[in-house]
Amino acid sequence: MSWFFLGVLGGLLVLVWSADRFVAGAAGLARALGVSTLIIGLTVVAFGTSAPEMLVSAVAALQGNSGLAIGNAIGSNIANMALVLGVTAIIAPLAVHSNTLNREFPLMLIVMVAALGLLWNGMLSRMDGLLLLTGMVMVVLWTIHLAHTSGARDPLIKELAEEIPAHMPTGKAWWLLTSGLVLLLGSSKLLVWGAVGIAQYYGVSDLVIGLTIVAIGTSLPELAASIMAARKNEHDIAVGNVVGSNLFNIMAVLGIAGTIAPTEVEEAVLYRDFPLMLALSVVLYLVARGFSRKGHGIIRRWAGLVLLAVFLAYQTSLFLSVKGTAG
Repeated sequence: MSWFFLGVLGGLLVLVWSADRFVAGAAGLARALGVSTLIIGLTVVAFGTSAPEMLVSAVAALQGNSGLAIGNAIGSNIANMALVLGVTAIIAPLAVHSNTLNREFPLMLIVMVAALGLLWNGMLSRMDGLLLLTGMVMVVLWTIHLAHTSGARDPLIKELAEEIPAHMPTGKAWWLLTSGLVLLLGSSKLLVWGAVGIAQYYGVSDLVIGLTIVAIGTSLPELAASIMAARKNEHDIAVGNVVGSNLFNIMAVLGIAGTIAPTEVEEAVLYRDFPLMLALSVVLYLVARGFSRKGHGIIRRWAGLVLLAVFLAYQTSLFLSVKGTAG
């Protein structure tokens, strides 16, 4: 049994470290090839920070553990909003100024509601997966267009320009990219192996393991990135990391799982986990807009404490439900 826990711990540690290498390499290579800062920030970096969830989802689906993939996608979004933004706001209150983000929040809500509609029949089908992946491509293109029309004065664009590595040698970029991808794949397999082993040993569903251990672990890159951004007063990046990751998790992670291995969706996802994710999204949207016409708000420390308390209560309820079932 201890080997499964070591597998999860080792897989998570390597997953977080390799994701950072992958993002740095991909961003450095894109810049060396002449890709604009805006496109790198909104596509390459966003894709890279969600790479752990996508690879874990793909590995889990290929191995017949689609429940883990679904739990990972939804659980990661809950962790992003309640844990990541909660902890980050406690460290440094987050002021949201970007017009791009204020338009991406409603998009995130629309995507979540649409995904809930697809899953409402209790199935994540291959057609659902393909629709979600197609939607992801459309969202990326729309986001790039939206940011271009926002102009270079958008605070998010300025912050991205300062964060993306400049003048990275092409050879080094390729090495970071390829080594990061190989390590991501290896650590994803190790993580899934350990998580499934723990689930089988304790008689817990793959879904619950995905919502707890795996979701928290794969959200660590977002937590680290948001905290670092907040400490540098790059608040829009801190929030943007979460919004972008949530979009990728719903459309790409669920899309990959459904396309590879269609599966039934447990009722708890529709009546417990999805409603919480939607509720958190609505609250964050209202806070980010500041309840005003200006559309600029602050996620203050008290809000961060509330978000963190909600996350801890949710994780506790999952633990108690598992304990009750086992008893």
